[in-house]
Amino acid sequence: MTIEITNRSGQLVPSDKCLSLLTYAYGKLELHPDCDLNLTFIDDKEMQELHIKWMDLPGSTDVLSFPMDMPESGDDPVTLGDIVISPRFAEDQATKAGHSINHEIFILATHGLLHILGYDHEDIEDEGVMFALQETIVSEWEEMQ
Repeated sequence: MTIEITNRSGQLVPSDKCLSLLTYAYGKLELHPDCDLNLTFIDDKEMQELHIKWMDLPGSTDVLSFPMDMPESGDDPVTLGDIVISPRFAEDQATKAGHSINHEIFILATHGLLHILGYDHEDIEDEGVMFALQETIVSEWEEMQ
């Protein structure tokens, strides 16, 4: 399994815990353990640039996903893609939601992985499915910690 985590944000981030969470998510989602995934923490300026370039939307955002290969089955080790998270943006969201920044980062890492796998929240039904799954993964993993 290759989950690579890089921190270019200038902030402290829970890299080891994110690795543990994503490893747990691989199992829960029945992904091949040798699938490649990159998680990068970036500063808000870089996130704003990516948000404009790839989404054509102004301002920063919390998480962006860049899928590469879609696994056809759990027996298929592929390069899943890249997830980028802005810890600064996550901190603001965590404050508004009333939980820790680490919990927010765990939600965002899981959210990014689900986007890579084709989950979306464009309509209310899809949102319910995606958000329930992300909550299940994070809460089950946190209970094990």
